[in-house]
This record gives sequence, C-alpha cells and structure tokens, in this order.
Amino acid sequence: MSGVQHPADGGRPTGHVSSRSWWIYRGTGQPLADVRLGDVLPPPPGWRDFDGGPVLPPVPAESAETDRRLGAAGRATPRQDPHDIDMINTALLLRRPLLVTGRPGIGKSTLAYLVARELGLGRVLHWGITSRSTLRSGLYEYDAIGRAQASLGHGRPGAPVPARPTDGADGADDPGGAPRIGDFVRLGPLGTALLPYELPRVLLIDELDKSDIDLPNDLLHVLENGSYAIPELVRARHQEARARVFTDDPDGTATIADGLVRCRAFPFIVITSNGERQFPAPFLRRCVRLDVSAPREDQLAAMIAAHFRDQGGRHDAMIRAFVERSREHGGLATDQLLNAVFLRTAGVRDDDEAWGELLEALWRQLSGAP
Repeated sequence: MSGVQHPADGGRPTGHVSSRSWWIYRGTGQPLADVRLGDVLPPPPGWRDFDGGPVLPPVPAESAETDRRLGAAGRATPRQDPHDIDMINTALLLRRPLLVTGRPGIGKSTLAYLVARELGLGRVLHWGITSRSTLRSGLYEYDAIGRAQASLGHGRPGAPVPARPTDGADGADDPGGAPRIGDFVRLGPLGTALLPYELPRVLLIDELDKSDIDLPNDLLHVLENGSYAIPELVRARHQEARARVFTDDPDGTATIADGLVRCRAFPFIVITSNGERQFPAPFLRRCVRLDVSAPREDQLAAMIAAHFRDQGGRHDAMIRAFVERSREHGGLATDQLLNAVFLRTAGVRDDDEAWGELLEALWRQLSGAP
C-alpha cells in the first residue's frame, strides 16, 4: 500500500499516521479498545439508509483466514497512507463499495481484513471472481435437482432426508419430515452480506477484472438498493412464508420472509481490480475509488514483523534487494518476499550455494517472461 506522507515533511514518508477527527477506521490494524462501533459510526445518508429486519444475531468472529493474511492480532502492521485511510472511511460513512485498484500482489484484498479486525466486524465474506461468476452465484444457489430427488424419495422406507437448517422455530421445520424449499437454498457471500445485520458485514469481491463483461452492470441494482429476491422462495411464499436457509458462514442459517432480503446496515464492500479492464461509468459512479501503490521498505518490514515476529531488522538487506528487484522487473508480489524470508528462517543462508538460484526462482517477474 502507498506510503504515509505528511505535508510538513514535504511528502517524506514517516513512521506514524496523524489521525483525522472524522476517521472511524484509523489504520492501526488493531481492534478498537473499549469502543463499540455502533456507538461511534454516524447514521448513513438518507439515500443509503435501509430498514431490513428483523436484526440478525452478531456475526462469527474473525477467522483463521484473518491471521493468515495479517499475522496474529497485536503484532505490528504496515502503516497506511492517510489518503488511503480517507478513502476507506469515505466508503464506510457513505455506505458505498470501495473499488481498490493496483498491480497484482501489493495487498489490495488485505484492506478488507484490516478493516474487519480493527472495527470488530467479524468474519470477512470472500467472493472470488472467475469468468463464470454471475450475480446469482454471489447471491444464492438453489439445488433444484436435490429438492426434486428428496421430494420423490420422501415417504419411502429408508429414504434419506437432506440435512436442513432447522431450529424448530418460525415454521422452518416440518414435523412430518417433508423437505422444505429452504433446505435447498444456500446464500452466497454477497447474499449473506446483505442480510439485516445491525453492523455492516465486510465483503471482499476479489479480482472483478476476471468477470464476464456483464457482471459489473448486473451488480448495479443490488448495490444501489441493498436488496434482492430469491424467486424460488417468492413462488413458494404462500406455502412457506418464512424459509430458513443456509448462509455463507460456517453452519450459518437465516430466516427469509416472502423470499425477499433487504439489508439494514449496508455492508463494507471491498472490490479489487488489477486494472486490466475498464468498468462502466454507472458502476464506477456507485463506488469510492482507491488506487494503491507498491509498499515501501518500512511497510514491508512491518509486514515481515507481523508474520515472523522479527523486530530486529534482520531482513533489511533482503527487503532492499527485493524493492530494487521489483523496480527493475515491473513489480513483484509481497508474498514473493515472504517466501524468501521463510526460507531464510528455515535455515537457508545467504552464503549457501543454492541461495542465489532460489531467489532467482522466487523473485521471477509476474509477467511470466523468462
């Protein structure tokens, strides 16, 4: 991410972030101490105020994925540029998606995990985009074949009954054991993020560049209105007005009334892009845009400290060599540096005969050229 700069220093990077009074997220990478986000987050603009309900229980705590990406909580984290923090807070306050662009491997997706950890927003929902991703796959999946098979098998001795998200409440369970339509619906990451939570869920939509050309436009209605319908549940609402379905969280369930989902707190959505394509203007208008640059040496050192407990600067020479190599070859990914540091900590020494060849293999340029 881009460096911390202060006007008084003539644009020179410094080691701390001067906090602005309006910031909710301050870029520390550490959980807020003795602060409840709901008490400090201002109400949304009227045109971004949603009224979905009933409010769902608190979300799952942050997962092992967060530690894997950031290192354990409490360790040093790379300092962010005040401009980056400005844009993150702008998206948070306006309840708009944050479109993060930059070359591959510089930590764009990490922003979602940093925000979730610092603000106590729990597990990050992750929608990895491929050329086959559709709006529906992000919202929900419906197993029509499974439901048909279960319906045909119902009532036969020994016929299997599908696992279902039951708790015996709100009409989601059938005492006779007949399969209900909600048993065959699973919400995707986007669909789960738009459930009526009291506080925003954090959703990472990763590498939108890879999507079919229509997906950004298909997202417009959902991102603008904070709601969507599940047609299969809408059609069955007279028989099953309240359907309990699976969510994208492990063992998570939610009850949907009349097949309609409407958020309460619009999720904090980080959309990453490698800058490989142009997005339509209507999509861009609905996003707050942030372009991040390659991390500086001090930020790389903080990243290594977070993952390896290195506070002594033992890898400074390697960091400088990595930055120089990255500059010469048009950009390397930060995990290429982490791989080299791991080998160093595993006992491979600079003076070993194989070390130079290992670095050549690890620090190969991302373009794929030899």
